[in-house]
Amino acid sequence: MSVPMESPVTFSNVSQAKWWRRGIFATQTGYVTVALILLVVVMNFASPYFLTEGNIQNMAKNFSFIAIATLGITFVIITGGIDLSVGSMMCFSAMVTSMVMTELSTPGTAGGAWFVHLATDGKTVLANVPGLVLLISILSGLIAALIVGLINGFCVAVLGLSSFVTTLGMLSIVRGLAYVVSNGRGSFPGGPDAEYFYALTSGDVYGLPAPFIYLMILALVMAVVLHHSTFGRHVFALGGNEKAAEQTGISVVRVKIEVYVICALAAGLQGIIISGWLGSAPANMATSYELNVIAAAVIGGANLAGGIGGPLGAIVGCVLLEVIRNGLVLAQVNSYWQQTLVGVIIIAAVLVDRIRSRLS
Repeated sequence: MSVPMESPVTFSNVSQAKWWRRGIFATQTGYVTVALILLVVVMNFASPYFLTEGNIQNMAKNFSFIAIATLGITFVIITGGIDLSVGSMMCFSAMVTSMVMTELSTPGTAGGAWFVHLATDGKTVLANVPGLVLLISILSGLIAALIVGLINGFCVAVLGLSSFVTTLGMLSIVRGLAYVVSNGRGSFPGGPDAEYFYALTSGDVYGLPAPFIYLMILALVMAVVLHHSTFGRHVFALGGNEKAAEQTGISVVRVKIEVYVICALAAGLQGIIISGWLGSAPANMATSYELNVIAAAVIGGANLAGGIGGPLGAIVGCVLLEVIRNGLVLAQVNSYWQQTLVGVIIIAAVLVDRIRSRLS
């Protein structure tokens, strides 16, 4: 007696996701990456110098000058906040680092006597411990950033102030402090460790710019933290639904303070690197950089409403801005068009993502 075979199970009632909801097209970062590739192709035809080795190295170094800060502000944006003080923080950290290095490298000063001494010729300044002045100077700049980040986080998380208003005020406060401590003049890293400082901030390693190497390391660390740690899950939870996150036992205050500290430290490190490339820390350094940093993060897919963002999008956004700037220069187009194009790209990127979301 034969047993009738059961008909195979089918899922004909389950439709396959549309092409714009699959793979690389599932996120705004994907769309922007495709746009970046197309733009590179166009720029290559517009200028034969665009994809030369020297220009690629130049672009890698230039976009790294805002990308590290963009990684930091992405943490804040994922939680639904914003930090407008990153540009001023870059300047202040760089200035503190430079001033401390100069002070500790001057024989006869209260601090200098511990770290440097004069050679037998009575003119050459030598370090008691090579590299120690550099280490203390960089730590001083980062500690300054840490303090600002703690203040921002405290005001937003504990006092309940708007992140926009808090960081807008801090933008002015920190920039003002930079002018106060320097009397409006630039500060130049000096002393026996200055050579090490310039090598670390603007040197190359096997043809790769040092800032680019730092960026790749920090981006990898950020990816691991965001997607493979409890802290990362808490950051996304806050951006998705802060009240629900709090009810599940997440320490909202602690996480908020931590992301503002991370943002400030990233901005401080970025400023120190830029000052090494410039050779000084002028009081007007990184003015309006916060706009480029936020623009790069948003273009790369970070949602200002919170809950979405990551290191890949931050880097893609920075690369796109640099390709536009560099391409316009090589094509001999008025560089003032850059800001206009950036604004158009921000609106277009958000618009495309909104259309994709509605279609899905």
